Amino acid sequence: MKRVALAGNPNVGKSTLFNALTKLRQHTGNWAGKTVATARGEYIFEGREYQLIDLPGTYSLAAHSQEEAVARDYIESGQADAVVVVCDATCLERNLILVLQVLELTGKVLVCVNLLDEAKRLGVEVDLPALSQRLGTPVVGTSAGRQEGLEELKRAIARLVEADAPAASRREPRERVTLAERYAAQVVREERADRLRRQRRLDRLLTSKSTGIPLMLLLFGLVVWLTVAGANGPSALLTALFARVGEALAAWLAPAPAWLSGILLDGVYRVTAWVVAVMLPPMAIFFPLFTLLEDLGYLPRVAFVMDHAFQKARTCGKQCLTMCMSLGCNACGVTGCRIIDSPRERLIAILTASLVPCNGKFPTLIALITIFFVGGRAGLLASLEGAALLLGTLALGAAGTLACSRLLSATVLRGAPSSFALELPPFRKPRVGQVIVRSLLDRTLFVLGRAVSVAAPAGALIWVMANVTVGDVSLLARCTGFLDPFARLFGLDGVILMAFLLGWPANEIVLPVMLMAYLAEGSLVEFEDLAALGALLTQHGWTWVTAVCAMLFSLFHWPCSTTCLTIYKETGSVKWTAASVVIPTLLGLGLCFVTAAAARLLGLA
Repeated sequence: MKRVALAGNPNVGKSTLFNALTKLRQHTGNWAGKTVATARGEYIFEGREYQLIDLPGTYSLAAHSQEEAVARDYIESGQADAVVVVCDATCLERNLILVLQVLELTGKVLVCVNLLDEAKRLGVEVDLPALSQRLGTPVVGTSAGRQEGLEELKRAIARLVEADAPAASRREPRERVTLAERYAAQVVREERADRLRRQRRLDRLLTSKSTGIPLMLLLFGLVVWLTVAGANGPSALLTALFARVGEALAAWLAPAPAWLSGILLDGVYRVTAWVVAVMLPPMAIFFPLFTLLEDLGYLPRVAFVMDHAFQKARTCGKQCLTMCMSLGCNACGVTGCRIIDSPRERLIAILTASLVPCNGKFPTLIALITIFFVGGRAGLLASLEGAALLLGTLALGAAGTLACSRLLSATVLRGAPSSFALELPPFRKPRVGQVIVRSLLDRTLFVLGRAVSVAAPAGALIWVMANVTVGDVSLLARCTGFLDPFARLFGLDGVILMAFLLGWPANEIVLPVMLMAYLAEGSLVEFEDLAALGALLTQHGWTWVTAVCAMLFSLFHWPCSTTCLTIYKETGSVKWTAASVVIPTLLGLGLCFVTAAAARLLGLA
């Protein structure tokens, strides 16, 4: 079996090419001693097997990061029979620097100029034979997304692995840049300069200090509104479906003892069904929308706009991207922190990931905003008003993230912010089909699976606490009574605080647990009418101050069990996992205390 290494800058279509060649016959893992992920796959061409090693995407082989070190060390080791360097036809000059670096390590290099379809759309033409002549190595053009040029690429690889390796020669860094500029000028012709000018104007609009942030807030506000408005119908359908299944399970469990059917049906099944019904629709909407923005090329521009703010917080601008991922799920945001090279800055991003509200917190936030601040009104205006208030809540989460990041950088995780190369890739037409499949499989189902795995045992615990009595008083009621004096200091009550504790497996069940405790029911209580819910909360002493404190604590409190598990897996440390719980909780309790104290002082509570 011949080994072929696949190298290239980020965002050049390397993963698409890898998948197209291997037909998803691949496996993933980490490099030995590194937290850098790799993928390996096989394909067969003319009866011979080839193993394709997907090296980490990198702009350079200078070994300033783990990705660069891994790519350089593997190429230098001589384990690969050939190295394919993937380039973006729309910005060839930048990619040629990496090509020249690889040619200095090995002579068995094949240059794959990818995204020719995108280049054609932009009016960019690359003279491939001329480029091959100047580099002294084979050059093949492909459009991996359209499966074009793959057979020619395979033939070129087959010829290269059998050829003798020419001698490699070293160059000075400045010489590489000069050659890359010269070669690009000689082989690239741009016919549609007007289209490129339009893209540059759009970049200036999206990255300007005066327009970039307002447009970013507007766009994310639209995503939030679509997620919130679009999830209601599917959630209702799933709830009705699970109710019918629950009826069938109840009939099947009728002969069983009451306690067994209670734990299994009212506990495990009901909580799990609630989590799926509430969690799945918004994730199925948010993740594809988020991935579309990613595929379009907008998210790197968000990082560019926010980089200055994160530099002020002495952290990495890439943290903005992980925060965007945390909007869908904090666990995904924690996993996304792998893109940050600096271990210090990666740890800061992990510790503050839960300060951004995930979609599991949205039901509680939306219900309280609608009841106490929108007034239960319906219609487009009320919907937009609610979305604006929710967007303000997200902005508060971002401010809390920056503040905590700055505090950590000044105390336990001191250090200077690292520099990094941030690419602004060309805008591309999103591949809608691939986006939907990737977002649903890689993100939605992954997160949902973890949530369900902890929601099921949590359901059993909640049922036991609600139905086991001590002195004719349930364990749940005794716990809420015990917590009540402490909770009142922060503008809450014992029921609210206990609901958040029992909602640790999944934030989606916080509100149902509150209702169960207030109504002294033995199982989760579903609510369909917000007006009735508001009346119930008001009856139990809720005011707008209580709602504000509950929203603040919902925004800033300990991460859910899925996120905690992910943090432990990423850090391998109980200490840092505990810190990720303590930091948001102290922030939330502090803000609630100040809010409640100010309201009492001003006579508003």
